[in-house]
Amino acid sequence: MSLENRIKATAKNIEGKVQEVVGNVTGDPEDQAEGQAKQVEASGIHVVENVKDQVKKIID
Repeated sequence: MSLENRIKATAKNIEGKVQEVVGNVTGDPEDQAEGQAKQVEASGIHVVENVKDQVKKIID
């Protein structure tokens, strides 16, 4: 499950980067902000998955 979440987070990060670039090119601050928010969300998911992995290593 962890790998699946990481893949989704990576996809969301890429989507956010693309949306931010589109916002930069078109001059749309809303797209820029939404793209940045998606990147932050993806980063948060990666942090959670890293913590899960560390906890699992400690338990095992």
